[in-house]
Amino acid sequence: MDIKSVIAEHLYNLLTERDITLEKPLSETTVLLATGLDSLAYAILVVQLETRLGYDPFLLMEEPIYPRTYGDLIEIYERFQDHRR
Repeated sequence: MDIKSVIAEHLYNLLTERDITLEKPLSETTVLLATGLDSLAYAILVVQLETRLGYDPFLLMEEPIYPRTYGDLIEIYERFQDHRR
């Protein structure tokens, strides 16, 4: 399973559901706060990804960090992928 594709799919679905159009396609440097999604949308994204991928990296971290960019988000999920159920 390609984690990057799964994250992109769910993120784009949330943007569509909220009628948000990005000025540019997602890239590793896209700042998450600039997407127009709010904290509730990101919470929904994390729950959806946990359901799909089988883990929540934010619960597995010793020191929680908030990803600043789309690339950061992907890196966090990839780093903890061995913790799947």
